[in-house]
Amino acid sequence: MTPGAHVKAIAIRPGTAAVQQVDRPEPSISAPDEIKLRVLQVGICGTDREEAGGGRAEAPAGEAELVIGHEMLGEVVETGEAVSRFRPGDLAVLTVRRGCGKCIPCAMDRADMCLTGEFLERGIRGLDGFQTEYVVDSERYALRVPREIASIGVLAEPLSVVEKAIDEAVRIQLSRLPAAAATPDWLHGRRCLVAGLGPIGLLAAMVLTLRGAEVHGLDIVDEDSPRAGWLQQIGGKYVDARRTPPDRIRAAFGPMDLLFEASGAPRLAFNLLDALALNGVYVLTGIPSGHCVARLPACDLVRDMVLDNQVLIGSVNAARGHFQLAVDDLFQAHRRWNGHVDRLITHRYAPADAPAALREHPPDEIKAVVEWAAPGSGSHAEKPGDARPA
Repeated sequence: MTPGAHVKAIAIRPGTAAVQQVDRPEPSISAPDEIKLRVLQVGICGTDREEAGGGRAEAPAGEAELVIGHEMLGEVVETGEAVSRFRPGDLAVLTVRRGCGKCIPCAMDRADMCLTGEFLERGIRGLDGFQTEYVVDSERYALRVPREIASIGVLAEPLSVVEKAIDEAVRIQLSRLPAAAATPDWLHGRRCLVAGLGPIGLLAAMVLTLRGAEVHGLDIVDEDSPRAGWLQQIGGKYVDARRTPPDRIRAAFGPMDLLFEASGAPRLAFNLLDALALNGVYVLTGIPSGHCVARLPACDLVRDMVLDNQVLIGSVNAARGHFQLAVDDLFQAHRRWNGHVDRLITHRYAPADAPAALREHPPDEIKAVVEWAAPGSGSHAEKPGDARPA
């Protein structure tokens, strides 16, 4: 690093709608277990857009601004002397949450299950994120990404959220259903419904399909739209909620052994309980907006869940092991569908266009990413140019 060198970054002022490109000192390795990465791509998700609109976000202690971005793919450019698993040129992703240092889950590298609530999250809560040219972090938070999936490695973080949610649901079923332990893969052949076909929902459909499930995807888009089309290309069945409302899904397609909610719409989420099978499991991952108000038939919901022996769980964030599952499944999906996963990334932006991209959500967008550099592009990030379809 050149003394006094600076890098570009995208920062917000938490609690405001101020988003801008800023200059920051170029980070450098300061501990023997650290690695330095050139950032290649950073995904834009609903959390980023919420932050950019003045929603939940927290700057590092003593700072007024927060560098955002928590979905990244980078290339290792330098390693500390104690680093053993990475070398320059390797592609890697970094996990997001950092433990509180006080509770047992965090001591076990399970900050996703922190008991104190005093964790930090890069790009979200108390730690600068990845929407910048270079980042430095401990090797323990990094996972290698095969170059064969360099074009989709940035999807590892959102996919890790899916992996955790599905893993939790399956573990619960294996522990409570008498015959489940006799089935090598409980999901194989199971009828599953994914509600909400944004990036998380479509990635959930991908994982469930890889596990051998019969996958249905519910949304309110046209059947020839990019999202519905992507689902059908991997063998999923699209369900238009405008034609088949929640209370008719069971009659139309049969009861669902697993429901995966990724819509963030509470009324829809709870109405879908009508479609859940006896002994079924329902995992919620969508987060409603801060102004959401929903009136629900609580008595009927509780009665049905008790009488049908059902499980409802919420799941957020992910541990290092879930990131590894995500990388592995991205590799398998790339091989199985011959590049189809790449089509999830529909919009690519240059860093200079990132502030505008955070405020916009084109109707044909599935996933948007900011391209900071290309693998092996040297010490300066490439500028990909104007936003364009992927």
